Amino acid sequence: MLLLRDVHFSYQREVLAGITLEVRGGEVVALLGPNGAGKSTLLRVAGGALRPGAGEALFEGRPAADFTRREMARRVALVAPASEARFPLTALEYALAGRFAHARAFGFDSPRDVEVAARALRDTDALQFAARRFNELSSGERQRVILARALAQEPRLLLLDEPTANLDLAHQVSLLNLVRRLAAGRGLGALVVTHEINLAAEFADRVALLKDGRLAACGTPDEVMTAALLSGLFDTPLVVDRHPRSGNPRVSLTRD
Repeated sequence: MLLLRDVHFSYQREVLAGITLEVRGGEVVALLGPNGAGKSTLLRVAGGALRPGAGEALFEGRPAADFTRREMARRVALVAPASEARFPLTALEYALAGRFAHARAFGFDSPRDVEVAARALRDTDALQFAARRFNELSSGERQRVILARALAQEPRLLLLDEPTANLDLAHQVSLLNLVRRLAAGRGLGALVVTHEINLAAEFADRVALLKDGRLAACGTPDEVMTAALLSGLFDTPLVVDRHPRSGNPRVSLTRD
């Protein structure tokens, strides 16, 4: 579904250096790395918002840059950290903004648009906020509405930049369960930037480790979530054992 092939990108310095990564339909790929590693930039290259200086970003075999904004919005949705809206929108109106790629010639919301937006709010446990102003919501509540707007696009690929930021543990788990169900049930692909290492181990099919703009490793949680790789990634001594119920890697700090 998504293929990043030898991607390079620079601002004043090189931020991404030769990244090759793919996301298949039906799978969740977690992207882990320290601050400044290039994770958010990589998402924007993947979604076509940034054009790589070298290499290519392909969606279903076509360069992302070849799609119009509307065409890309029907295929790819980016979820960024919560911020205030510029206009006094309700949560439902905010979610409806995700329907712009499907809008008719006159731009009015159809009954189906409202139905899809309401379902997206329900899926993210945010329907109770439908009539409330988006800017009056807490950061965690906004984050759920932002995800609802992305789902209202009815995309094939979700690009999630720290989607669990500002959420309590119950909603972190609920959100990642939803992403997991969408991948398994609808064949969506999902690339998820997160600092929640243990949640990544539980919900991701594969994990990519990014440091200094380079891909350090990519594979299943069992393959790449080792004490040696993660300690080197974060420059912090870490211990990795097994979760007593799932058997997935479990990461802990050590003060030795």
